[in-house]
Amino acid sequence: MNTASATPSSSMTFADHRPGFFARAEGWLDARGKGAWIAAMVLGLIFFWPIGLALLAYMIWSKRMFSKSCGQSRRHAARHMGLSSGNSAFDAYKAETLRRLEEEQSNFEAFLTRLRDAKDKAQFDQFMDDRASDAPKAKDDAENEPA
Repeated sequence: MNTASATPSSSMTFADHRPGFFARAEGWLDARGKGAWIAAMVLGLIFFWPIGLALLAYMIWSKRMFSKSCGQSRRHAARHMGLSSGNSAFDAYKAETLRRLEEEQSNFEAFLTRLRDAKDKAQFDQFMDDRASDAPKAKDDAENEPA
């Protein structure tokens, strides 16, 4: 087996990547939206029920049935992220931009965590203050009750 042809080269372009029939059909249906998927499933059920049933199972399994849109999913975008465009300057820019966006995302998630922690602490402090202010009232009420 020739290992050079099995591994992608750095000069591979998107035009060199030829997906199979099912990948092309999936992309075609995704480009047309959820209605195209449903139409394909109904036609499959009408003409040959196992195909329609298989499409229904695939739509549920891939979460296409319940998603808001059937556009390019993250899974499809992630599949093409590793491919080189053949232009080293663009590839370096893309890698740097992706690194920067991942860093910004982690910083934002850390900020949200700190914000939630501060809100939780403020709510807990309010609870403790309310509890502390209610304790003397309960003690006074207990002392003033007739025996």
